[in-house]
Amino acid sequence: MREITEKFKALSDPNRIRIIKMLQQRSMCVCEIQAVLKLATSTVSKHLQILRNAGFIYDIKEQKWVNYYINEKTNDPIITSLLAIVHEKISDPNTVATDLKLVETVDRNQLCSLGDKIELEK
Repeated sequence: MREITEKFKALSDPNRIRIIKMLQQRSMCVCEIQAVLKLATSTVSKHLQILRNAGFIYDIKEQKWVNYYINEKTNDPIITSLLAIVHEKISDPNTVATDLKLVETVDRNQLCSLGDKIELEK
C-alpha cells in the first residue's frame, strides 16, 4: 500500500506533472527544467528527487550535466499505467502547451553559459 501511495503522492503536484510531460518530449537537465518552470533550482531538484524515488524518472550524468529521463523500461505496471495516463489524458492547453513549446527552444548550453558567467561576476 505504501508504494502505491508514494506513486500517487509523486503525481499530486502540478509541477511534477509538468516535469513528466516535458520529459516525455525529451530528456532534460535541471537548468532546462528550471528555465521552463521558472522555479528555484532547489525546488526543481526536490521535485526531481520525488519523481525519481517514486520510479517515474531516472538520471544519467553525462559530462557536466545530469540528464533526466522518463523511466519507460520499468517493470512496474503501476508506473507504466500512470505514465500512460499522464501522456494521453493530461493536456492543459495553457500550461502544458506553453511548457512544451519552451522545451523545444530551451538550450542548456546558453543557460549554463549564462550561469557560469553570473558565477564568475560574483
